[in-house]
Amino acid sequence: VQLQASGGGSVQAGGSLRLSCATSGFIFVNYAIGWFRQAPGKEREFVARIGGTGKQKDYADSVKGRFTISRDNAKSTVYLQMNSLKMEDTAIYYCARHTINWGLESLKSYGDWGQGTLVTVSS
Repeated sequence: VQLQASGGGSVQAGGSLRLSCATSGFIFVNYAIGWFRQAPGKEREFVARIGGTGKQKDYADSVKGRFTISRDNAKSTVYLQMNSLKMEDTAIYYCARHTINWGLESLKSYGDWGQGTLVTVSS
């Protein structure tokens, strides 16, 4: 199982970025995929999650209305479109495969993780 996050970078506040999570090694459509982030000195936190068919989407309150999660099952890839970025969105962003149900926002629910991609938002 592999998850590879990419698309991070530096952007000014108000700008946009699109992150990608390319996966392999499992039947992609059978699994929900989540995005998490970890800011310097803080714990890793839930950002968004998308179900296997793409119909169910969940977001942290802090990103609702600004971030959009989507997936392309033909490419085994999940995307996170981030608009209206704020300085507090600065973090390393990780994608992860949902493997056990401890709750959709719990890190314990995600058994496989990508390596992370850094997003830096400046004023």
